[in-house]
Amino acid sequence: MRSAREEGDDMRRRVVVTGIGVVSPVGTGKERFWQAVRRGESGIGPVTRFDASGLPTRIAGEVKDFDPLKYMDRRTSRHMDRFTQFAVAAARMAVEDAKLNLSEEERESTGVIISSGIGGMETIEQQHRVLIERGPGRISPFFVPMLIANMAGGQVAIELGLKGPNMAVVSACASSANAIGEATLLIKRGKCQIALAGGSEAAITLLSFAGFCAMGAMSTRNEEPTRASRPFDRDRDGFVMGEGAGVLVLESLEHAQKRGAEIYAEIVGYASNCDAFHIVQPEPEGRGAAKVMEDAIKDASLKPEEVDYINAHGTGTGLNDRLETAAIKKVFGEHAYRLAVSSSKSMFGHLLGAAGAVELITTIMAIQDQWLPPTINLENPDPDCDLDYVPNVGRSGQIRVALSNSFGFGGHNVTLIVKRWGI
Repeated sequence: MRSAREEGDDMRRRVVVTGIGVVSPVGTGKERFWQAVRRGESGIGPVTRFDASGLPTRIAGEVKDFDPLKYMDRRTSRHMDRFTQFAVAAARMAVEDAKLNLSEEERESTGVIISSGIGGMETIEQQHRVLIERGPGRISPFFVPMLIANMAGGQVAIELGLKGPNMAVVSACASSANAIGEATLLIKRGKCQIALAGGSEAAITLLSFAGFCAMGAMSTRNEEPTRASRPFDRDRDGFVMGEGAGVLVLESLEHAQKRGAEIYAEIVGYASNCDAFHIVQPEPEGRGAAKVMEDAIKDASLKPEEVDYINAHGTGTGLNDRLETAAIKKVFGEHAYRLAVSSSKSMFGHLLGAAGAVELITTIMAIQDQWLPPTINLENPDPDCDLDYVPNVGRSGQIRVALSNSFGFGGHNVTLIVKRWGI
């Protein structure tokens, strides 16, 4: 049995990011993605993946430049839902970016935690049509393996031969942020030296849209799709659904330095909690959101005034934007007006279970480039949202420490904190 001191020594292990892979509505691949974000491009447009003409919302952030055959053979791709294809592609890009050349021993212990908030919704709908039109005898034997949310991580492990800890954390829109946090803890505890972590989502389907429309949660600015996602703006009318995947290669600092890896940033803080209030609405005072930021700052052994930038959850819904702003003020006091806050969802929409990972990638690239990403479409600020949201145009700025928030249905709250490497 290990002593408390030994456990404490483990938790002091440092965890760094050495590889990035991304599939998004503004571009696939780290460089293409980041240049689009820097320019403040919108990836929102009319839905093309199904006939949305009968719905109040007919716009989304679709991935437009994705070819699964660049990352897998045709037969393999046919046995994967779109969300799994995205995950495999992002994982391969991340491994290539990290210049990982894993030995067999390293493959035995490399972890994979890749999450999805919804899983194979496209497969569910397609196979339901088969059931109704052709009968139960024509259902694919791959139906269940294609739809389950853990299959993104499972297929990544199969494709890359990774035999370490493997799981999917499902916490709605906080799923991939939780995945990255839990992978960080795996490395800190010495369970593995390397982990692939992130999330994937491909829920732009008729049933998903019908469900979110029934809730009145999505924007109906169909005639102006590029202006529809407008976090913190007085005229916001709901979120815009996106799709995509983000996967990061995490390593212990010791392992990364031993192999001479390029280090993007260090993950220094992680916290997770629950509002325990309502299935879809945030707690009215934003107490859970405030506490998760406070806990992450404490985990990072930082002071609030050391945080330079926050990548907000910033959905463009009335409640979220006001309450997240109030929570930031509660945690940071007067410093809230000195730090920069922005919402990447203004550009590529809400990627649901993949949002946390893709937004953390945005945050890390911001640190790398010392560039504050904009919140586009912020034309008429909500009086209750009075912080510096980097409106409409990004700008250069010193970012040593950055915080990324992810909140999900069920009251799930997650905060990750990353630090510029070498300071």
